[in-house]
Amino acid sequence: MNWRITPARIARLHGGLRGRMAAGLGALFSVVAMSAMAGGAQAAWPERPITLVVPFAAGGNTDSIARITAEWLTTQLKQTVVVDNRPGANGAIAADYVARAKPDGYTLFMATLPQMAIVPYLQKVRYDPIKDFAPVSIVATNEFALAVGPGFPGKTLPELVDYIKARPGQVAYASAGSGSVSHLTMAMFVKRAGLSMIHAPYRGGAPAIADVVGGQVPMYFANVAEVLPYVKSNRLHVVAVSGDQRSADLPSVKTVAEQGYPGFSTETWNGIAAPAGTPKEVVDRIASSLAEAGKDAGFAAKLANIGVSVLCNTPEQFAKKLVQDNKIWSAAVKESGASLD
Repeated sequence: MNWRITPARIARLHGGLRGRMAAGLGALFSVVAMSAMAGGAQAAWPERPITLVVPFAAGGNTDSIARITAEWLTTQLKQTVVVDNRPGANGAIAADYVARAKPDGYTLFMATLPQMAIVPYLQKVRYDPIKDFAPVSIVATNEFALAVGPGFPGKTLPELVDYIKARPGQVAYASAGSGSVSHLTMAMFVKRAGLSMIHAPYRGGAPAIADVVGGQVPMYFANVAEVLPYVKSNRLHVVAVSGDQRSADLPSVKTVAEQGYPGFSTETWNGIAAPAGTPKEVVDRIASSLAEAGKDAGFAAKLANIGVSVLCNTPEQFAKKLVQDNKIWSAAVKESGASLD
């Protein structure tokens, strides 16, 4: 073997070394560049407008909550949040649309209790309320108010119960429809109190309240926001509220639990959910923005003006609530015999 070092051999050795170093450095730079691009892509969210899908038509409470929330997130995320109303099938159309959307943080759902814990047990739906969504935050909550017409003889819950027990199977209650939260709340109370009553389902809260005010039906377990205008004008009287605590709008009205039924509690809520599989960092960023909303007096005031209370809890708390509510309301549907005809 010839070990003699020549100028040509030295040149070849240097050239090979330079080539290997260049190749290695090129590969290293490629990895670094790809990592930087990936990190930049995550950090850049949101790069385009976000759609917040609402399961009801414009103008109702859920739509109002969605628009207040969208306005807040637009400011916080530095990107427009557009409200998209997709009513139909008791909100199942909107829920299914979001459940099947790309989980990239650009399609969100203004979820409500009915779509997430009641409707799946009343009708056939294509989504699973637990598996197909990533809970972000419950933005607002509100309890229900058991309202009676001005001529009803009972002014407290015990008086109302005594009146009904003296007339088994003769006294009716209105609801916003079979399987609605107002129906199931009253059905749970009827069972808890051992009453026998007639259910009078209406097509929505407005006609139900109108008939209670007009004296055609004695009572209605309504959304607090629905009854407030009538209470203020003395056209309805509230005998109890359904929450864990008294309503800020009706502080003198005792809860159902305070009037002899400990543990009884129902409330409805509106929250933000994303399609399952949405990156955790995106979910956490939205939740963090909403947590700030929960501390903001102006945000809370806007919700209070439409009769709801601010919550803005964590994704983990929302997920736990979803599981609990599915157990509670699926049982209520079964016990009530509710159906959507």
